Amino acid sequence: MRKKGFIILGIIFLLILITIIASIIWYQVQIKEPKVAGSENAEIVVEIKSGTSTVDILSLLEENNVIKNKFAAKIYISLHEVKSLQAGKYAFTGSETLPEVLNILASGKVMDETVTITFLEGKNMRYIAATIAENTNNTTNDVYELLEDDDYILSIIDKYWFLTEDIQNTSIYYPLEGYLYPDTYSFENKEVDVKTIFEKMLDQMDKVLTKNKEKIDSSNYSVHEIVTMASIVELEGNNAENRPKIASVIYNRLATNMSLGSDVTTYYAIRVDMGERDLYAKEINTYNAYNTRGPNMEGKLPVGPIANPSAESIEAVLNPDEDSYLYFVADKNGEIYFSSTYEEQQQTIDTSRKKGLWYEYE
Repeated sequence: MRKKGFIILGIIFLLILITIIASIIWYQVQIKEPKVAGSENAEIVVEIKSGTSTVDILSLLEENNVIKNKFAAKIYISLHEVKSLQAGKYAFTGSETLPEVLNILASGKVMDETVTITFLEGKNMRYIAATIAENTNNTTNDVYELLEDDDYILSIIDKYWFLTEDIQNTSIYYPLEGYLYPDTYSFENKEVDVKTIFEKMLDQMDKVLTKNKEKIDSSNYSVHEIVTMASIVELEGNNAENRPKIASVIYNRLATNMSLGSDVTTYYAIRVDMGERDLYAKEINTYNAYNTRGPNMEGKLPVGPIANPSAESIEAVLNPDEDSYLYFVADKNGEIYFSSTYEEQQQTIDTSRKKGLWYEYE
């Protein structure tokens, strides 16, 4: 009987030993091997809410195939005194080992959700709305609805010195057209709201205009008129050399009570982007507060900016060339020709037409 008892004890001991060895092997596999080997190109996003317990975090990781087993994770945390797991949004590939996963969570290395948006110079509000919708979780309607919010518009008029009641003119399509400075901006994530985007762009415009505030204050034109002229210069000019010349033409025409006769204002008036198509004669000849080629626009600027100008165009308006040019035309290659008389301009147009480089209107 005693011998039989030793045999039974031996078997029990052996079973316990095998269980211990198997558990150790199982545990080592859980912590040393990734959940999914060779899946570096995958992305598993797990968001841990603030206040979530460690037990629930481990369950969440297991459910999302980030770790193999939550019980092994509990053991590892106890043995290695892992510090508290941090809340936040994390990106995993499934190829991380358990220690790597827990180290990421303990260090709070949340995923980078930064959104970088570039707004190009010389673009209008329709472009800005589309760009915001493309890069964030906002829609174009979110942009337009904010622009139609009178309380919001009044609040930013109070905040920024360069925004005046001129932007509330009922003929203006979008109150902030021209004032959202074109640049590259970074935001925390795609959840950024339109107000935050506008504020960053307005802050940058504030820097640009404040830099030139002394000249703006000494000008015979309001800041709204200066930004409006700058938007025309931005679209009509294509380099630093010709922009001060174009600004000079605008000033000379206003001084002589001539209409500006700018195609870019007509395109904006009919809400068609440059390059989409040529203008129709009826569009040119119809009055619109933006259309400087239309009737009753002698000596007048458009009611507001037609695009968001660069600092270069704003500075060109504040530092125009001193010359007698009253005309400029651009051919289809973008080459700009300046002249002081109508006859000179017509000669330029005739030459461009013969070369097939002139815009024809139906």
